[in-house]
Amino acid sequence: MSIPELFIRRPVATILVMFGILVVGVAGYRALPVSDLPNVDYPTIQVSVNLPGANPDTMAAAVALPLEKQFSTIAGLDSMSSQNFLGKTNITMQFVLSRDIDGAAQDVQAAITQASRNLPQDLPAPPAFSKVNPADFPVLFLVLTSPTLPLSTVDEYAETLIAQSISTVNGVAQVQVFGGQKYAVRVQADPQALATRQIGIDEVEQSLEEGNVNLPTGTLWGPHQAVNVEATGQLFTAPDYAQLIVAYRNGSPVRISDVGRAIDGVENDKTAAWFNGVRGIQLPVYRQPGTNAVEVVDNVKAMLPALQAQLPPAVNLDVLFDRSVTIRDSVEDVKFTLELALILVVLVIFLFLRKISATLIPSLALPFSIVGTFAVMYLCGYSLDNFSMMALTLSVGFVVDDAIVVLENIVRHLEQGEGVLQAALNGSNEIGFTIVSMTLSLAAVFLPVLFMGGVLGRLLHEFAVTIMSAILVSGFVSLTLTPMLCSRFLLPHQGGHEKHGSMFNLFERMQQGMTDWYDRSLKIVLRHKLATMAVSLVLLVATVYLAIVIPKGFLPSTDIAQINGTTEAVEGASYDSMLEHQTQIAKILQDDPSVLYVLSQIGVGGKSLNQGSVNIYLKPRSQRPQVEQVIQELRPKLLAVPGITVFLRNDPPIRIGGIQSKALYQFTMQSANTTDLFSASQDFLTKMQKLPGLEDVTSDLQIKNPQINVIIDRDKSSALGVTANQVEDALYSAYGFRQVSTIFAPNNQYRVILAQPAVPCQMCASTIPWPVLDRCKRQVSETA
Repeated sequence: MSIPELFIRRPVATILVMFGILVVGVAGYRALPVSDLPNVDYPTIQVSVNLPGANPDTMAAAVALPLEKQFSTIAGLDSMSSQNFLGKTNITMQFVLSRDIDGAAQDVQAAITQASRNLPQDLPAPPAFSKVNPADFPVLFLVLTSPTLPLSTVDEYAETLIAQSISTVNGVAQVQVFGGQKYAVRVQADPQALATRQIGIDEVEQSLEEGNVNLPTGTLWGPHQAVNVEATGQLFTAPDYAQLIVAYRNGSPVRISDVGRAIDGVENDKTAAWFNGVRGIQLPVYRQPGTNAVEVVDNVKAMLPALQAQLPPAVNLDVLFDRSVTIRDSVEDVKFTLELALILVVLVIFLFLRKISATLIPSLALPFSIVGTFAVMYLCGYSLDNFSMMALTLSVGFVVDDAIVVLENIVRHLEQGEGVLQAALNGSNEIGFTIVSMTLSLAAVFLPVLFMGGVLGRLLHEFAVTIMSAILVSGFVSLTLTPMLCSRFLLPHQGGHEKHGSMFNLFERMQQGMTDWYDRSLKIVLRHKLATMAVSLVLLVATVYLAIVIPKGFLPSTDIAQINGTTEAVEGASYDSMLEHQTQIAKILQDDPSVLYVLSQIGVGGKSLNQGSVNIYLKPRSQRPQVEQVIQELRPKLLAVPGITVFLRNDPPIRIGGIQSKALYQFTMQSANTTDLFSASQDFLTKMQKLPGLEDVTSDLQIKNPQINVIIDRDKSSALGVTANQVEDALYSAYGFRQVSTIFAPNNQYRVILAQPAVPCQMCASTIPWPVLDRCKRQVSETA
């Protein structure tokens, strides 16, 4: 007994099998996550190390190099890049697609442990790593603002409550804090006061370290009671540190307040973030590579009401950007296209078959094939994304073919005078092998796509499996459900005595007219063979030519109502100068009629001090032009601000690479000799800037920052009993941001920083360091 006959003679079993496919498919559909694209992320891990005050050369030689040597031994490492800034190093590692990111994280942790013995001993914290691609953009953007509380208090809620809670959500890689203003005690020493009392800055540092301690103090064991011993070595506020004794001169104590000042400040006062011109704390949420963006966003947003309830009324928590909204919108558009395709296919079937019963039979193969494919997608761990939905949309035209072939062959047997049941048995058995061969041959077309490698193969793998599954399920439905329905619902052939309505006759005349037109055109082509071959050759040449000249790309740019940008001033620009320029740029962007709101940052994300970033969120599409046109309209406005350059970009949905660049394309140069590399990169940049068709050509090489070289006279220093280590250590304490102690508060840890002092200039109200109090900052810059 053949497969069609088995199901024809057992209609109840056939219905139960189809019902089982329907139930499993619906359950799989409800469990499928939603995403914009299949998982194509490279497993990426970023390691960050902070050493405040260290210049980029020191960070590269003392921090990046020992770590890179250990990381290079990790299996499956595809690429590794490092960026060294003032006081910070970022190392980004991308692993092959087959590498498990959790296993790679364990190897990275082991490599950090191995390299720790070769790292500087005065690191304020050990190297930290996160499973995140820094070239990716956040899936959720939160902002904390308060009209009354200071930013340091708002930052406390952001650091200890919001960021830590969201980081525990499954799939969240990290929650960054932009514009963070974490509380710290800043001690600023007056060099003139120190010199007058003959006190070295190392003595100030030592007094801070020894005056703020939090050590175990033991227990008093009595015969009946044990009492814990607790000392008051921990200091919490700036007034406490101002009273610390640095040294004794002439029998009197010299305190911190005598040689400087201790103030309640923040760890990094060279960073800031704004939301539409208002200072706030920004919290971008990044997902782990390989996780579903919509699922991560849903889990985070489900936590937000509980977090909001723990915040004081004066603190506002707002969601500024939700990437899942655009993802859901794009998937809904594809769903509508799929539904429209289903309707059109059924209408076309009815147009040519012109019978309701004959139309319903092959049309039922469509929903069962699509729904059955959902079950396969769930078992394979796929998602409802643009590629899988596109595969289902394309399969609509394929899955109905088998059912129509079976139906036509059964109808042919009916027209030959056979009974309905006999015609169904004979027609389906006769065409069964053909259906199997059609199904397998059509599915085999996508086998090369299934075995493609790299990012493109990972991107199209889900597409190939989905469309092959739909084709195979449709073949099964055509051999089971379609013959059974034909045996039950088709009417016997009436030998040409059927009466048809006017609509049927109209479609019949239309079909006959198309047949006649095709017959005449075919005869013309067959009579003019040379002309037909010439036209075919012209079409072939035109196809090859168009394939060459048509612009090529990986994925088209999409309009998600967001523009990202990088701002860059001249190397060596001060924080005050960058602050002024960034404010002007943000004001221009906010005044544009297409812009909804603007997020602006400087000194965040490990960037150089002369670099900032802007995130521009646009109004709905109905209220503005396309995003590329908005960018072109903003360019001349931003060029009007002198001293700063803005690089705007519409980032693609897939961002390959571990370094966030200022443009959509990156070109990496490598050399074993850094001198040759720096020289060649500048020549290459100059030539590229002259090429037509390119704009925003720039480099991430920052080697023109002004610097002061301190030459140590080793003979004199040795005669005075001063070592080179003491000289550089004193320079670091005087001009860096040295974290000399830690405050262990109940809910957080804060730093005690020996910072470069700064006071307002009486002439120009700008901020200048104490060693040049006798000269205005404006005069210093003019002299330089």
